[in-house]
Amino acid sequence: MRAQIKLGRIAGIEIGLHYSWFLIAILIVFSLKDQFRTVNPDWSLGLMWAIALVTAVLFFVALLLHELAHSLVAQSRGLRVRAITLFALGGVSQIESEANDAKSEFWIAIVGPLTSLMIGFICLGLERLASPRGSSEPGAPLLALLLWLGRINIVLAVFNMIPGYPLDGGRVLRSLIWWLGHSQERATKWASYTGQAVAFLFILYGLFGFFTGRNYQGGLWLAFIGWFLLDASRSTSLQMEIMTGLRGRRVGDIMERDCALVEGHISLQDFVDEYVLRSGRRCFMVVQNNSLVGLITPNEVKKVPREEWLQTSVQSAMIPLRQLHVVSPETSAIEALDLLTHQDVNQVPVVSQGHPVGIFSRGQVIRYLQAHSELGKH
Repeated sequence: MRAQIKLGRIAGIEIGLHYSWFLIAILIVFSLKDQFRTVNPDWSLGLMWAIALVTAVLFFVALLLHELAHSLVAQSRGLRVRAITLFALGGVSQIESEANDAKSEFWIAIVGPLTSLMIGFICLGLERLASPRGSSEPGAPLLALLLWLGRINIVLAVFNMIPGYPLDGGRVLRSLIWWLGHSQERATKWASYTGQAVAFLFILYGLFGFFTGRNYQGGLWLAFIGWFLLDASRSTSLQMEIMTGLRGRRVGDIMERDCALVEGHISLQDFVDEYVLRSGRRCFMVVQNNSLVGLITPNEVKKVPREEWLQTSVQSAMIPLRQLHVVSPETSAIEALDLLTHQDVNQVPVVSQGHPVGIFSRGQVIRYLQAHSELGKH
């Protein structure tokens, strides 16, 4: 998940917000205002809004600390963390690769809930110390803030330890299965199955609460969380299958060798008429003297007004080589696929000694794995 709003860096990790974060932030502020009004009806309306806003901000600071804990431990284990993004359902640490061993996976996963638990107990402890003796209800704004933050962080820690992959509890479960069975693939498979089972329970229980009228809002929210977990669990399982299928393979084993080449001097009009429309291809490598100089797709063509196609050359509209990411036939297929993911592109040229020899694309990876699976059944 990419952040749309960048806030800065901490320990070299980019911190950002997804647009969906604002939706949940607004809902939390309104919910807190109503809750504070119920518990403390003597507060002024302005005070309720102010405390609700400050509490919501501190809650997201706690979420950021939760994700930072994951990221810093990952860094200490030699993994690179690109970014932390806060979104509607919490936060996500974008760690570039999997842990190398079960022990690292365990500590990376469990440190987040432990951090939330620690924040929760600290807030409740401070609230207890600051409360007047004999008082059971938080009257002062600071006490109400601390009480809510303490409770929600403990709830967050407990929820995250539910053994549903990719929740932290599911990752802890995966690390234990990995450690006992010495197989990361088997551990991921079972953790994913458990995650899907938990997700289905969330969905069913949430829908039951919604349709029976017992809990309209909570039921719908729980069903939504279940749907999110189900999708994430299935995606993780699919990703592991892809990684397993590509293990030990090189780009040269998978790439499309029948390259679509086009000379840079021809016009965009000729390119569209003679190449795009006739071949049905979407990606073409631009060459000059048999050397790669760029890449062009219909997206680049559409940036040029149609009336200028006849006067504009392919080379003028292409993505130049200096802006492209390229791989060699000897590059690991997994490494090349990671490059596609991180750069958010669909294909990269394969170049050997300066000459284009193929295209490595997401579509080609899928076709390769499908063919490999079909042949493996016979």
